[in-house]
Amino acid sequence: MQKIIQALFLIGTSLVGYSQVTISGTISDSEKNSLFGVEIYAKDLHIGTTSDIDGKYTLKNVPHGHIELIFSFIGYEPVIKELDIHKDITDLNIELTEGVFHMEEVIISTPFNRLQSQNVMKVEVETLKEMRKKGAPTLIDGLTNVAGVSQISTGTSIGKPVIRGLSGNRVLVYTQGVRLENQQFGGEHGLGLNQSGIESVEVIKGPASLLYGSDALGGVIYFNPEKFAAENSFVSSINQQYFSNTQGSSTSFGLKKSFNQWKYILRGTHDNHLDYKIPNGDRVTNTRFNETNLNAAVGYNNELISSELRYNYSLSNLGLTEGIEHQEKSRTPELPNQKINNHIVSLHNHIFFDKSKLDINVGYIFNDRSEFEDEHGHDEHDDHDDHDDHEDEEDHDDEEHHEDEAALQMELSTFNYDIKYHFPKSESVAIIAGAQGMIQTNRNFGEELLIPNARINDFGIFTTGILDFDKSSLMAGLRFDNRLLETEYHAVEHEDEVHEFPALDKSYNSFTASLGYKFDLFKDITTRINLASGFRAPNLAELTSNGVHHGTNRFEIGNPNLDTEQNFQTDVSLEYENKHFEFFVNGFYNNLNNYIYLNPTGEVEDGADVFEYTQENAKLYGGEVGIHLHPHPIDWLHLESAFEMVIGEQNNGDYLPLIPANNWTNTFRSEFDIKDWMKNAYASISVATTFEQNNVSGFENNSAGYSLVNFGIGGNLNIKSVKFNLTANLNNAFDESYISHLSRLKGDGIPNIGRNFIIGVNFNL
Repeated sequence: MQKIIQALFLIGTSLVGYSQVTISGTISDSEKNSLFGVEIYAKDLHIGTTSDIDGKYTLKNVPHGHIELIFSFIGYEPVIKELDIHKDITDLNIELTEGVFHMEEVIISTPFNRLQSQNVMKVEVETLKEMRKKGAPTLIDGLTNVAGVSQISTGTSIGKPVIRGLSGNRVLVYTQGVRLENQQFGGEHGLGLNQSGIESVEVIKGPASLLYGSDALGGVIYFNPEKFAAENSFVSSINQQYFSNTQGSSTSFGLKKSFNQWKYILRGTHDNHLDYKIPNGDRVTNTRFNETNLNAAVGYNNELISSELRYNYSLSNLGLTEGIEHQEKSRTPELPNQKINNHIVSLHNHIFFDKSKLDINVGYIFNDRSEFEDEHGHDEHDDHDDHDDHEDEEDHDDEEHHEDEAALQMELSTFNYDIKYHFPKSESVAIIAGAQGMIQTNRNFGEELLIPNARINDFGIFTTGILDFDKSSLMAGLRFDNRLLETEYHAVEHEDEVHEFPALDKSYNSFTASLGYKFDLFKDITTRINLASGFRAPNLAELTSNGVHHGTNRFEIGNPNLDTEQNFQTDVSLEYENKHFEFFVNGFYNNLNNYIYLNPTGEVEDGADVFEYTQENAKLYGGEVGIHLHPHPIDWLHLESAFEMVIGEQNNGDYLPLIPANNWTNTFRSEFDIKDWMKNAYASISVATTFEQNNVSGFENNSAGYSLVNFGIGGNLNIKSVKFNLTANLNNAFDESYISHLSRLKGDGIPNIGRNFIIGVNFNL
């Protein structure tokens, strides 16, 4: 795999000798006034620039053939220009018209990379800047600002995304353009990503198996990495955040440098937090955590190819709480705890032909997850009776693994590849065909065994196209996938009981399809109707579990006869938007066959209640509705309101587990400038009301409702020629005591975090 990455990246460096193509022009408004600071970005090339004081711009090293340029400026409608370039110098003047509430984003997670308003699929976008404005202490907390997205939390350090009631392996996470694989089947296995190096996030709410294959049955969360600096520029930045509740700190330092063809990014971040405090003043013991994160990127482009190589390393040490016990302010997690090493390498290549394009993307993820316990039974070690020849494990089982420090240690290696060919575009038709795959290996080195050693091989082929009419668009696609799964036999002796993990050799196949139509139902009302099918092959835990899962305090029994989950979802959305008012309503109905879930047997083994994996057909339905009012002439005032709900039911009449409660959030925000020393300033107050959750599964309890009040203020400051960005937030301002229905500490009656003051400063040096 290393040789493949080197070869692909060297394609770019070997094509330096071609003539340069330059695009230049002037950007003005509808009254022919020059616009200063307009962003010009070519997403496939990873290059960009800004207009000068006279509205002029120049973009070099642009390839011959078909490219897209994005022109965006706050307060104006963005413009996408599709160009077929066949000469070395191109003049392109742009006129921008005044926009509505915000600057639209180009959607990267869908195949045709259109603006939000132009996209056939409804995709939500949230930038990291907006997350910080709303006081999100972590990346997963920021995601919950998107209507329809929640989180299953274990304290403040561990959070798993939930999209319209579906979570775990049913929600696929992408980062750096590759799928994130980090043993996400576990209830206490969090997202594992830091805010550092993230530019924005896109959320597809619904089946996206056509685009991404297995595990995208419930939706996709797509994190976009930070962009390179503008051409021929250097940017250094320091970001510091402080969190009063955990006396926590997040420090990040980054460097970005871009030349005509080469671009570089280097960023390091360190976070550390105490145990979080609840409203009665107690701290929840051993919820402390610390993380170290490193991001590096290098990009190269000429008129034939654009290459981008990125690397992310994270080291996390997370405490696993056992309740409210002794009170201390240590920053070092005690036992039990998790230590997670994660490496992500991704390489993206865009190869440009005359009127078409080939994308070749590869990624490698190495995830080492170790769990340390108070007593993990040094005398009760595993009796691994491997029936297969496993010399590679014996070679790897060196001194560090013989130290018997980790009760549980799993190493997951994943290689991803994604090849797409963009056929030549006509005025109304665009078509993409491609192949995607994943080669994955899981190995165990700890004394305990949660899932066996296994190998997974995914392969899928697909095609999708879009047809544009005068005021509407039709998009459709078809895909075939195959997953091969092999596990090794293991037998584990524990408390005089032998837990067996039989060897499996499984193959899962699936066809998926999607059909979407976007049109204007009435003037200024955009309508989207999307029909999509999805699938998910059973994961290793569901197929093979046979023992106590300490993270969930259950004895779990897998079922090797589980079938593939299949679903079909209908989405309908309506949006009305003008300069001063925006309204949206989204509705969905998700029919899910062979839904896999844990069912209690009523038995007790090894001191834990026994649960077994089983299947039942189910359905989920609900939606989101919201408004955004920007009244004239009170241009500085914004009123936003959003309500979201989801109901999940099995066909036997029981409710599904882990379904978020209905939520209603109202925000009042003002935007203003104060002379020359505070620009783009804002102040906000939001009230988030979570309703009672009484629609619970057989082993869940009802949850009470609650309301949280949050305040925020910030802006760009210029004090004695020192420029920096400031954000300050007071979350849960009235120190409300509450327990989220999706908190994994709910069973112990432990409240969520109390009042938290968060202040952040960012200096561009």
